[in-house]
Amino acid sequence: MDRYARGPFNVGYERRLDVAALRQKRIAKAQEQRRKAGLDALLVWKDENQRYLTDLRPQLITGKTTALNGALLVEGRAPILFCSGGERDRVDLTMPWIEEAHTIPIIEEVALVDGMVKDILGPVLRKYGLADAKLGLDEANTVFVKALQRHFPKLAIEDGDTPMLMARRHKLPEEIVLLEEATAIADAVTASATAAIADGVRECEVAGEAMRTLFRLGGEYSHVMTPFVASGEHMAPPNRICGDKLIRSGDIVFIDIGAAYGGYFGDVARAVICGKPSDQQKRIFTAVYEGLMAGIAEMRPGRTNKDCTDAIVRAAGKHGLDGRFLSLFIAHGVGIGANEPPYIGETLPGAPTYEFEPGMVFAVEPLIWVPGVRGGGGVRLEDMVLVTEGAPHVLSRAPYDEKLMLG
Repeated sequence: MDRYARGPFNVGYERRLDVAALRQKRIAKAQEQRRKAGLDALLVWKDENQRYLTDLRPQLITGKTTALNGALLVEGRAPILFCSGGERDRVDLTMPWIEEAHTIPIIEEVALVDGMVKDILGPVLRKYGLADAKLGLDEANTVFVKALQRHFPKLAIEDGDTPMLMARRHKLPEEIVLLEEATAIADAVTASATAAIADGVRECEVAGEAMRTLFRLGGEYSHVMTPFVASGEHMAPPNRICGDKLIRSGDIVFIDIGAAYGGYFGDVARAVICGKPSDQQKRIFTAVYEGLMAGIAEMRPGRTNKDCTDAIVRAAGKHGLDGRFLSLFIAHGVGIGANEPPYIGETLPGAPTYEFEPGMVFAVEPLIWVPGVRGGGGVRLEDMVLVTEGAPHVLSRAPYDEKLMLG
């Protein structure tokens, strides 16, 4: 498997990604996890899960996640698509692998949801003998669940998200190809944002230049719905949006926008200086950088997420900053989901310890912030890391700002 992004186009002069084969492999993994969970069927509504099963790239409406498109996975059948009317004609004309599709309303209004369950979903469940089955559901709003229980009182609704997460945890070689492409675009987005930074430029202008590159290169979405550009004191504590603040000389500027391509996400972030940094800013940056390097070194089979966390915190402790981490996990899984389990550095109750295994992909993103630093005392650096049989493979290549390094 290549360890670089060849290019996203379908060309005749070299072999590239076979998306049809990838789709079938993903479906097979989901079916395997469905059987292991003892489920007769899986009904998914999360954007990433329906795309994993069907490859539908839909129009996404802000705030309507899990309310627009879904898929039903049953034994011996291609995934059955439930989609918005705005997608249906395109599905019928351009997605021949979808053997069965049904048009549904936005899953919100009680009367429409009831009609959908009774007259659209209901006949499908009966057709495949699922009226009294064990049905795995990933996410759905209360209106839908109540309608499902009302019309199918013998139906057992079970956890369907965990089987999907387990199917997605270890990436297939073809998924790594898409992650390499997404990360290459994310690096370019970061480069455009960095190039736009200057004294007197607003945060929103930097985000605008980054988003122009994202779409110019064929990216689908940024990693987060709210592109994250924060300058100076906006990083202490972090303001996780971009605003109208003017960037000034002496400001640390943080960029976290990333990119999606082919449904997969590249999550890359960098902190750079506008002008000259102070010694205190250098100390914070170096602590984060050394922590990131130490953590990545632990990401190999036989080591655990705790080993990785401990290495990051120890490295920061050499600079007296081990108590200044953001109160958030230090790394998260990434793939067809922009942010997915497993997690590294999660401190909330119930956080599990697990070993790294080949095929896991993480966005590793330690963030340290110190209040009261002129020009900002907050730094995060984020890299995409694939766990392999040996040494970890870092997908991202965006440079680190050497002006912010001690020594």
